[in-house]
Amino acid sequence: MGDELTEPEPDHLVLHSAAQFKALGHPVRHRMVNVLRQRPATLSQLTSALGSTKGTIGYHVRVLREAGLVRLAGTRQVRGGTEQYFALVSRGFKLDDDADAGTEFLLNAALAEMLPARPGEPGHTVLRHLWLAPDEARAMAARLQEYVTEPLPADSSRGEAYGLLLSLYRADIPALPPDDAG
Repeated sequence: MGDELTEPEPDHLVLHSAAQFKALGHPVRHRMVNVLRQRPATLSQLTSALGSTKGTIGYHVRVLREAGLVRLAGTRQVRGGTEQYFALVSRGFKLDDDADAGTEFLLNAALAEMLPARPGEPGHTVLRHLWLAPDEARAMAARLQEYVTEPLPADSSRGEAYGLLLSLYRADIPALPPDDAG
């Protein structure tokens, strides 16, 4: 394997298996994935960042590896031993279009990491209902980023109601300690 860390794959991994959703559904593993978005890390670094024990973190890394979400990214020699670096298998995850629990999974994941805004900090959650025809709903989905600032009239004669949840929040993602790999 060597001392050089390999970079994550650039593509998004499409989540579709029950094992993947179960792995990401645990709060410690969800936080671990968010920590590993920063860079590959050792068990010691993950233990420090997540405030847990090596045994617990080792177990959760194994579950993520078995689900195909985390991989061994490299090794280095330290004081007569070998230290392993773990990384995400891809830069991001995307839900399979046929994933039944996708929306609930994403909402629960966001709620699990959401921290209250501090006084004076931006943090705002908005729920707004729009009445859209099917073709309007498809167009809206394609331009969500632009739509954030564009108000639309609430007119039930235009079609069905759609909910849109947008949230800006402080995320509960610990920072890794500095990497002493030099």
